[in-house]
Amino acid sequence: MANDLDTLLANFLVARLRGIELVYDTHEFYTEVPELVGRPRVRAVWLAIERWIFPKLKRIITVNASIAQAYKERYGKEVAVVLNIPVPVDLGPAVTRAALGLPEDRFILILQGAGINVERGGEEAVLAMKELPDCLLLIIGSGDAWPVLQRLVKENGLEDRVRLIGRLPYVEMMRYTRNADLGLTLDKDTNLNYRFSLPNKLFDYLHAGIPVLATDLPEVAAIVRAHDCGVVIPVPTPEAIAQAVRELQADKARQVALRANATFAAREHDGAREQDRLRALLAP
Repeated sequence: MANDLDTLLANFLVARLRGIELVYDTHEFYTEVPELVGRPRVRAVWLAIERWIFPKLKRIITVNASIAQAYKERYGKEVAVVLNIPVPVDLGPAVTRAALGLPEDRFILILQGAGINVERGGEEAVLAMKELPDCLLLIIGSGDAWPVLQRLVKENGLEDRVRLIGRLPYVEMMRYTRNADLGLTLDKDTNLNYRFSLPNKLFDYLHAGIPVLATDLPEVAAIVRAHDCGVVIPVPTPEAIAQAVRELQADKARQVALRANATFAAREHDGAREQDRLRALLAP
């Protein structure tokens, strides 16, 4: 199996030499990632590899219907979909805010993930905190936006409103998530890969039973709207984020309803079911 385009050529050649079938598991719309879109010569190389090999493949898997459709339009190939949903793990008993050193009297926002990169809304989330004195933003993870976020927190004197925690083991991270009031997924529509993204953090928030504040991108917004488990904003400006948070804070009944809907949405999006689907697709 080849995972993403950067492994495809080597695996394709090995599969040919050994006379075995290659399964291609593409986790993103690789040639449209921002790291390549801004480097046309490098992107052209990866596109050439993809155009040579992709039409020859018999079994291709990706992470959502939007990417599958984009590949079908590009190459005329059917692509199977297995949603990249974390398999539920036993998180143990809930840990209190006090045990985590979190304030009881703040409305807590959380942005988490290993890909907290530029153009994914982290900067705007930090700047929104200038208008949210009774809130606390937790940012847990890593990514190339981290130094920018640190600078913005310092320059704007937001140390009491923003905590940059860094990467944590999954169970430990989810202790914070379960104590939050709102999960953020704020990717921008700056490239096709972000437009079609369906990040793990969305499902982590749902499994933690917290509502979601999301940008209006096809895959994420479709889930939030279908289950009424959060709020969708057109673009992640600091002003739009702050307004959405203030409106939700003011509507306690809405908060309760969104939490309940998040729990139901988590049941509908089960990583174990997707794992079974993957096994079936890989079966001889």
